[in-house]
This record gives sequence, structure tokens and C-alpha cells, in this order.
Amino acid sequence: MGKDSSDLFGALFDAPKLSRVVPVLVPLPVPEAYSYAVPDGMAVEPGSVVQVPLGPRQVIGVVWDGDEDLRLDPKKLRPITLAFDCPPLTRDMRAFIDWVASYTLSPPGLVARMAVRAPAALDPEPMVEALRYRGGEPERLTPARARVLDLTRDEMPWTRSGLAHAAGVSASVIDGLVKQGLFDTVFLPPPPVVARPDPDYTAPRIEGPQKQAASEIVENMQAGGFSASLIDGVTGSGKTEVYFEAIAEALRQGRQVLILLPEIALTASFLERFQDRFGAKPAEWHSDLSPRLREKVWRGVVTGEVRVVAGARSALFLPFEELGLIIVDEEHDPAYKQEDRVFYNARDMAVVRGRIGDFPVVLVSATPSVESQVNGQSGRYHMVHLPTRFGEAAMPDLHLVDMRRHPPDRGGFLSPVLLRAVKKTVENGHQALLFLNRRGYAPLTLCRVCGHRFQCPQCSSWLVEHRFKGQIQCHQCGYAEKTPEACPECGTFDHLVACGPGVERIAEEVERHFPDARTIVMSSDLLGGVKRMRLELEAIARGDADIVIGTQLVAKGHNFPLMTLVGIVDADLGLANGDPRAAERTFQLLSQVTGRAGRTGLKSHGLLQTYQPQHPVMQAIVSGDASAFYEREIGEREKALLPPFGRLASIIVSADSRADAEGHARGLRAAAPKVSGIAVLGPAEAPLALVRGRHRFRLLVHGRRNSDMQAYLRQMLAHGPKVRGSVHVQLDIDPQSFL
Repeated sequence: MGKDSSDLFGALFDAPKLSRVVPVLVPLPVPEAYSYAVPDGMAVEPGSVVQVPLGPRQVIGVVWDGDEDLRLDPKKLRPITLAFDCPPLTRDMRAFIDWVASYTLSPPGLVARMAVRAPAALDPEPMVEALRYRGGEPERLTPARARVLDLTRDEMPWTRSGLAHAAGVSASVIDGLVKQGLFDTVFLPPPPVVARPDPDYTAPRIEGPQKQAASEIVENMQAGGFSASLIDGVTGSGKTEVYFEAIAEALRQGRQVLILLPEIALTASFLERFQDRFGAKPAEWHSDLSPRLREKVWRGVVTGEVRVVAGARSALFLPFEELGLIIVDEEHDPAYKQEDRVFYNARDMAVVRGRIGDFPVVLVSATPSVESQVNGQSGRYHMVHLPTRFGEAAMPDLHLVDMRRHPPDRGGFLSPVLLRAVKKTVENGHQALLFLNRRGYAPLTLCRVCGHRFQCPQCSSWLVEHRFKGQIQCHQCGYAEKTPEACPECGTFDHLVACGPGVERIAEEVERHFPDARTIVMSSDLLGGVKRMRLELEAIARGDADIVIGTQLVAKGHNFPLMTLVGIVDADLGLANGDPRAAERTFQLLSQVTGRAGRTGLKSHGLLQTYQPQHPVMQAIVSGDASAFYEREIGEREKALLPPFGRLASIIVSADSRADAEGHARGLRAAAPKVSGIAVLGPAEAPLALVRGRHRFRLLVHGRRNSDMQAYLRQMLAHGPKVRGSVHVQLDIDPQSFL
């Protein structure tokens, strides 16, 4: 026979024998698992991570729970290509993935994909080649060779590079000794990504209220089982040291720990505090890690080698082998909400993961979310209060600056009251922080001759001037162009005017008033990225800056010992929108920022520039009466049946054309079931009606607390128009953004 026939017989002879069928979740937006055949000799079980053919490509999948479908013939199905040599996802992890998929109405394969995002880590790391001294002497003993032998005579193994570095010799010296047969080659396990933390490395630094709070949390953990606690303490009250004791207890119990932080990439000081307490840093998990390090951390988590992870919201989906505690620090922070592909709130999902795994979850904040406050008041969460700062340090004295009575100079944005306070602070050798939650130089640029406003060509938003970069940018899609010299509408030169302030413009004003002061601008869009921001935060903590001008980055729990003045440039900024959480978020953000002052006991001040001094948020902040603010906010939420007393779901329909988006949105509205207690509002153009060239219409579904929102939405989508062409439907259960 010819070559082709021979190859055919060879392929038939080598084809794997197929014995059974298993469901496999694949990373596709499909509602259920696909069926695959298991070759004879391949051992897989629910949770096994596998490679399977999907169309013309090979993808990572997870064998899922479910009985074998006896109607399917394994010989007619495509076989699993490879079973990876790593522990399977635990039963609790699989239950968590199913729960998140069901609650958020997301495809389960996309949720499972978040748990196996490091495919290169699925196989064990290779052993590390090393050398061990076997005895004997070299033909010629040089000083360099003598140093090598002195280090190795105890017969402990060394890597080539490590031995050369320790002995201060070149690799050729090592190679020469190997050739003479003085060393055996041995193989060592790869080094751990981080050392194991020791719960008894140092004694806890807590006293009085902190000690009592730690005792309550530890007692909850020792009782075993699921519990949810909320540590509610003013800024600087020692909340971190309190939950460190919970971590120590979990480590003593032989359990792994997850610490969620909203800005882990910037919190180098937290990692150092952890190392001081436990003798080793936690493993980090965030988007700025190198792919190689992410793989090592993932592998260490799934094998149990890594005992503590400090990470961003995505760390919640790491497949821990024996997770026993989750800490959610700054639990109120909007950064815990993911709004891409799978929409979820990591704070809420952390509580769910704890309940499924039957272990404690601890939420921490100086300004807890309204939802957490209500859960605490109702008894669902155990409340732990820390009303005073650690070491009896005083809270800053807060005052409102009425901008109607103390307006800034023409062309400026800082009132004379605030400028005098900054001058006095710098003269005393202390630091001042000026906070404005607006990036760039100015939020709008227009022509004074014809009134032309610079708008993004792809979005319904203004282009923001970034003078440091010489660009105007869109903060929605990233579009940027060089800052023009003339108006593109009328052609007039030198008549473009910047409207409103950003942090760069405030920095310009500060340099005009304080030319000799050392000034740092902290903003996420400045060149240098995370590495630069970490260095600048360290410089501020050392006292290498006099005036700091920053966005919300500076409100993330940093400790600046010399900071004694915080000035809020525009305290009203967060109130100027229709977000039902606007008052809550403004209160939280301003309280967190002013809490940067006086944390080491120095007398400190906070000044809030406002045109609404009688607003309840402003009064609550300066009075220090947080309980009154929460009581009022909770009462208003309850009357309006807004979360947590009601339920919300957002549906965003987008398309390349406005007509397609609006038509599909109206079709969904028409298909909405008639159910008591649930109402559909809209459709209406979203506040950001155009993003990245796509037109957006929005529906808001509002229901009572006990409403089955997921069943309602499933029925609405099933009976609504089919998604065709460029139309895309985006679901968000419990939305945090209303843009």
C-alpha cells in the first residue's frame, strides 16, 4: 500500500481507547459544560484541570460535577487531550464557581476561567540542578578554588550561580572543579515563592480596645464554622494589627489566609508591616505581577505551599487547598466591584465563599458601606468597634471653608484660608495634603471665540487636558491627541481656555504660591506606573515632600507620619451626580482622606472647601458624628427600597448604531414579565451614551429584597429579542456604577 494508507493504519492503531464521558467547563460564554470522552488510562475527577480540543484549537478546561450521560457514545466524542499534574479544584471551590455564575447570570466557564488563569503553572515546576561536594582536592589549588571548597566541604548542595556569587568567583572556576570530578550533580525542589509566615514571630502590638477587639475575633475563629465580622474603627485605630491576630490564629490552625486589598500594588507599607509581625511577606496577587511570578503564586496556592496571599479582587478566585480565613480590608471601596465580563462585588462574594467553605470572613473599614452597617445592626455580622486611634492619637480638627465667603483669587482654586494653613504647616516642618479626585490639568477645554468644546470622537465625554504629557485624553476609552495650538472649528490661535481644575492645575497654583516647597503629584495616569507611585509614597512617608497633591490614590490607608494638614479642594465634587450612593461615597472618601492627618499623634487639621456647608455629608464629617450620617442614609434607603432594603439590576444594551441599541432595549422591556414587587425602569440613554463608538441604552430593574431577581431576568432575556449583529447585552446584578 502507499504511504497514505500506512499512515491511516498507524493512526487507527495509535488512537486512544475511550471509556467514559465527563462534563468539562470551557472558557466560552455558553450556559453549560461540554461533554468529552476520557481516554483509557487517563485519571480525571471533578475539579481536574485538563486540555481539550475546541474547534481548531486546544483550550484549558475543568472537569465538572455531573453524572455521566449514558446516552452519549464516547467513541463519537472528542477526547480530552491532557490532564495536568496539579491538584483538582476542591468541592467548595466548584460550588463557589457555580454560585457566582448563578447569582451574576454569567457563563460558568468564564467564572471557572478566573480560577485557572495561569496555565503555565498547571504542571509542576522543574527541579533545580545543584552541585554537592563529593571529596578530593583539585590538581591546582588557587585562592578562588579554595574559597569555593571552603563553602562546600559541609556537603550542602549549591546552585552554580549561587556558589559562584557566594565565593566571589566566575562560573568558569566552578566548571573547572566539576570537570575534575569534585562535585556530584543533584536536583533540588524549586524554592518557595515566599517564606512561611510564623504566627509567633513577634508579640502583637495591641493595647486596650485593640486587644479586646482581637480577642473577640479570635474567639469567633476558635468556635469554628462560618462567621462574618465587621471591624469598624476610625482611621489609625489599629484595625490592621487586630486582624493580624485573626491571621495568626488561622495559621496556628493550619489554614491558608486571603487578604483582599483595593490597591495592593501600592501598599508596600502593608507588606512591610506584615513581615514585621510574621517574619515573612505574604505572596502578592495583582495585575502588575510578572507572568512568571503569577504562575509561581498560583501553583503555591493550589498545592498549599503559599499560606497567605494579599491580593486584589481577582485573588478571590485563587483555588486555595485549605482556605480558612478571608480578610476584606477597606471593604467599602468601589474597587472591589468588577465590571468586565463577569460582574461581581468581591466583598459580597468573599462572604459567600466563607459560608460555602464554612470558615470566618472579616470585613474592615473606617467608613463601612451602608450594606455592611445594616448587616451589623441586624445581627448578620458580628460588630467590633474601635472608636479611638491607637496610642490615644487625636483625630484631626475638621473645619468647613465656605467658598462663598472665602473665594479664591481670580484664576485660582485654593481659598486664602487654605493657603494660609498650608504656609503655616510647611513652615513648621510638617506636610500638607491637597486632595482633588480629578486627574489631569482641566476636565474641559473650549475656545473663547466660537465656544467649541473638545469632545472624544468615540465617546460622549469631554477630552481632559494633561499638561504634563502635552495631550488631551478621554478617560473612558483612552483616546488621546496632542494638545492643539488653535481651535479646529474657527482656527483662532491662543484662545483655548482650560475650564475647571485637575491635580496638575492645583500643582501649578501651589508652585506659584510656594515656589520653594517640595511638591509631589500623585495620580494614576502619570508616567512611571506603579513602581514610580510606590517610590513616591515611600518618599512622602520619609518626609521628603512638603506638599502632596493627589487623587483618591492617597486615601488608600497610607501612613504619613509628618502629615498634619489635609485640604479638600472640592468637597462637593462627588455629590454632583444622580448616583444613589453619591452621599455615602463622598462621606467615605472625604473621611478616609482627612484621616491621613495626625496618625502619629501630632496635632492635625482638615479643611474642606465647599459651596454647600449645610449639606448633611459636610456636617457629618466635621462633627465626627458618623452614626448620625449612617442613620439618616439608612433611613432614606429604607424608604426608597434601595439596597440593602431592595434589589437592583442594570441592563446595558450597546450597538454600533443608536437605532439597534434602542430597538433591542425596547424589545427587552416589552418581554419583561409582569411580577408583583419588580419594576423595570427605562430604557433610556445611559449617562455615557456613547463609549468607544458604541451607543448605549440602559434599563434598571428594581425589586423588593426578597425578589428572585435572577429568575426574573432569565425569563426576560429568554422571551426578549435574539442578540444579533453588533448588539451586546450586559447584565450587572447589584450595580455600583450608574453611568
